[in-house]
Amino acid sequence: MGHGNTQAIYLLHSKEIERFLVRRLSCPETAADLTQETFARLLRVGTTVQIENVRAYLFRIAANLALDHLRRRKHMPIPTDNADLQRVADTRPGQEQCLLSRQALMRLQQAIEDLPDRQREVFRLHKYHGLSYQQIADRLGIAKNTVMVHMVRALAQCRRAVDADHPEPG
Repeated sequence: MGHGNTQAIYLLHSKEIERFLVRRLSCPETAADLTQETFARLLRVGTTVQIENVRAYLFRIAANLALDHLRRRKHMPIPTDNADLQRVADTRPGQEQCLLSRQALMRLQQAIEDLPDRQREVFRLHKYHGLSYQQIADRLGIAKNTVMVHMVRALAQCRRAVDADHPEPG
């Protein structure tokens, strides 16, 4: 089997072999690697073997490679030593960060409550209910530019409240 013929076979069957392997392994990266290995093995056979059904032969190689991979993975050690587990980074926020976030949230909620009635209404319609500025303008019977002014002022008030204890470095 020449290289030109192998290339044609690769173009014809590689995608379906890779899909087959992804279904078997649930890992696109490993499936891509094993697809390449499948065709490498086909090249190694070369002209020494007469293959009647190349597609079936490729699927058999791919299935065997997947099975070998799963067997190897099954025997890989899982870290059970506490020292190994302690090296894994804990990405959860610490108690101090949780407290600071709760305090900022309370300041934000209070700032929203302290907004003038119309600003608070515009803010809630946009941020809580997802209405566009035009939809808010239509609902409240005001100009879209007025809605924008209310939002700019409301957001500025909220930003000042949240940043009250943490001024920008400057």
